[in-house]
Amino acid sequence: MTPTETVNAFIAAIERKDIEAAIALVTDDVSYENMPMQPIVGPEAMATTLEMFLAPASEVEWPILRQFEVGDIVVNERLDRFRVGDGWLELPIAGIFEVTDGKISLWRDYFDMATYSGQMSELTGGS
Repeated sequence: MTPTETVNAFIAAIERKDIEAAIALVTDDVSYENMPMQPIVGPEAMATTLEMFLAPASEVEWPILRQFEVGDIVVNERLDRFRVGDGWLELPIAGIFEVTDGKISLWRDYFDMATYSGQMSELTGGS
């Protein structure tokens, strides 16, 4: 697979909430970075974090608005959408993926934490 195909397969697995399939597409030393939080290193830690983010959502959609590949790097602009209860949390994201030997070795997302926290609070009644 090309780097773009790897990233697209990874995002499709996330949208299915298939963490096992997503983790199969990352390296043993993957670094998952939600800026500006500390990096999460390794597939197991990444799986735990993804489970936490995906658990409240009954549906997940991550439409890619723009995407390009330069060598082994894929950059995309996404709108990560999570159905929580009767509403949608919508989070604009800028993502950078480095692909090494067909697997994601770095995943770095830039987003506004206040947007995420505020919408999640509204959707869950402040819990």
